[in-house]
Amino acid sequence: MGRKFFVGGNWKCHGTVEEVKKIVTTLSEAEVPPEDVVEVVISPPFVFLPLVKTLLRRDFSIAAQNCWVRKGGAFTGEVSAEMLVNLGIPWVILGHSERRLLLNESNDFVADKVAYALSQGLKVIACVGETLEQRESGATMAVVAAQTKAIAEQVTHWSNIVLAYEPVWAIGTGKVATPAQAQEVHFELRKWLHVNAGAEVAASTRIIYGGSVNGANCKELAAQPDVDGFLVGGASLKPEFIDIIKSATVKTTA
Repeated sequence: MGRKFFVGGNWKCHGTVEEVKKIVTTLSEAEVPPEDVVEVVISPPFVFLPLVKTLLRRDFSIAAQNCWVRKGGAFTGEVSAEMLVNLGIPWVILGHSERRLLLNESNDFVADKVAYALSQGLKVIACVGETLEQRESGATMAVVAAQTKAIAEQVTHWSNIVLAYEPVWAIGTGKVATPAQAQEVHFELRKWLHVNAGAEVAASTRIIYGGSVNGANCKELAAQPDVDGFLVGGASLKPEFIDIIKSATVKTTA
């Protein structure tokens, strides 16, 4: 069975109640491919999770943008995996480059988060990716392999993990990895999984691309054999997000 196309919309730290309602209305009115063709997951800021969950169309799912590394307690400002489960939030994004870089989340810390979230029944969008300096020095695969290795050492089952490759230099910059660049890293990541986690994990784990994906470039990226979808930032707040969801049909017609 093929890997179902996956499109995540990461709203990051954006939105008001009015804006959120407008975005959700746009999504609700959109005609998109059916659930057997594409899985769509929307990730608003924590404060809007209950509102979006109430209003969002039933064929779309919802993700938090982060959660704490262990059980809740005296951790001011944090949100635990248990709280997300209690709210009925099925997904969480972990290891996003903005948190790795701005908040100094290490590979091991991210891996601990992934393992704990999975243990509580959450599904995880786990992010990996290199900086511009790392790419220019030829270290791209060493970096993403180390990030993935940390997760692999903590995880035995990959069925509830989507791996998101997000080159840091392409996030919010307008620069996009070419389809060939994206495919190259996705291919190497899948090969790494084959060697280190087994053939079944490599064949079934979805590896999605993130980094200035938009309505204009999504189809060419989606056509790459090892690109299984997208984690979309800024464009997920705009109507063109619908076009990105629709790019899933590239796989069914290929």
